[in-house]
Amino acid sequence: MAEEESLELEVSDEPKSKKKLILFGSIAAVLIVIIAATLWLLLSGDETAAENSGGEAVAEVKASDKREAFYAAMPRPFLFNLPGNGRTRLVEIKVQLMVRGKDDDVLIKKHIPLIEDALLTTFSGADVQKLSTLAGKDELRLLALLNVQNTLQPIIGRKVVEKVLFTGFVMQ
Repeated sequence: MAEEESLELEVSDEPKSKKKLILFGSIAAVLIVIIAATLWLLLSGDETAAENSGGEAVAEVKASDKREAFYAAMPRPFLFNLPGNGRTRLVEIKVQLMVRGKDDDVLIKKHIPLIEDALLTTFSGADVQKLSTLAGKDELRLLALLNVQNTLQPIIGRKVVEKVLFTGFVMQ
């Protein structure tokens, strides 16, 4: 009789382990499907949203991305003083502008004095505390890009500069 009880216990454990295996397998399958669906929506949703919103602007960006990138270096670095924390800091920034296509490169070189003025105005209004951090430098770079684009927009009629790049940055 003791042997029968032990056999019955062993037989009854097998269906529970099979049920656990099926349960864990189904949970794993559901998680894989959810992860795959989420990745598919995230990766395909960006293209669809970009195509649906601002059709002409997106088409212009896609057309400009196909052209070769040119980098127009400013002829001299920007040197300026910034007051902060009881002492004045000397800052030197070397800048290059990224444009698309040879025609835009020629346009940028034609308007270098105007671009230098816009950049110097932007840089001299910076804060020493912000320039000490990477986020502050990124914010200054974005502000410089917007200022250059807004300065050139009335003259050229479109946004020519795609990026402002800091190729040298020294603060003493």
